[in-house]
Amino acid sequence: MNSEAAKRRTAIVEYLDSQTSPVSGTILAGKLHVSRQVIVQDIALLRAENRNILSTNKGYLLFHPQGKPGRHKAVIMVRHTEEQTLEEMRVILDYGGRMLDVSIDHELYGQIRADLVINDMEDALDFCRRMRQGHSRPLKVLTEDCHYHTIAAPSEKALEMIIAELRKKGFLLEKE
Repeated sequence: MNSEAAKRRTAIVEYLDSQTSPVSGTILAGKLHVSRQVIVQDIALLRAENRNILSTNKGYLLFHPQGKPGRHKAVIMVRHTEEQTLEEMRVILDYGGRMLDVSIDHELYGQIRADLVINDMEDALDFCRRMRQGHSRPLKVLTEDCHYHTIAAPSEKALEMIIAELRKKGFLLEKE
């Protein structure tokens, strides 16, 4: 095996592991002095080795199924209008939380899940702008606005405060 390529793939994983936001292939290519196509191929090989690398519309992200140490996570069930999406995100972000994904329980297809990776207000505003300007609708329209988010927070207390505030605003649905 080409040790140069192996070192580069190790460097990709280490760099992605140090980031909390997605990193574009172009940025990785610049850091490693290769073409973006080489990065795309390396990511494909890393995935074949069962590296949990997500592709988002903003770049690549190393996914930690159990979360990074010190992060507390919960799956919440919520319902709100499209106009209230930014308010929901703001509640989570204001307490230092992150919105990792969205999922729905579809009657025909079962669970449908998409990575969101909303880490800050810039991400939230960008998502809401794309939602307003795009031709696609959010997953929640398929389930009368009912959907789930995996959220992460820096502490158990912050997670509790996020959940309490979402409940207070009427967004949180209690699981049966």
